[in-house]
Amino acid sequence: MAITLVNPNGLPEIDAYRQVSIATGSKLVFIAGQVAWDADGVNVGEGDLAAQVEQCYLNIATALAEVGASFDDVAKLTVYVVDWTPDKMPLLMEGLGRAATMLGAAPVPPATLLGVAALDVPEHLVEVEATAVID
Repeated sequence: MAITLVNPNGLPEIDAYRQVSIATGSKLVFIAGQVAWDADGVNVGEGDLAAQVEQCYLNIATALAEVGASFDDVAKLTVYVVDWTPDKMPLLMEGLGRAATMLGAAPVPPATLLGVAALDVPEHLVEVEATAVID
């Protein structure tokens, strides 16, 4: 693996992600923001943030697998949530947990969560993009 995840002393330990990733690989992989579309372009989980988060992470896993990578190779995630408020965190974590169960491991690289006014179409509640490093 080209990525080592670290929670430095002096920074809070957060269950959903690690604070730092150390990349030692030689190829950067940039995955476009993934929304809750299935392989046929059908929106999954309309109005259901947890279901959409789950689909976003599964789509990222699919993109990673295509280039011979997995969430172990992800150096950074950025999560965009429409009309974000902290009370949505349990739904976000539920979707992440369901994806982790399907993937066999929790994707916990450093992450940034941003609240946004809107995404590409009104049905999308969340978008997740990833940067990975592979050898």
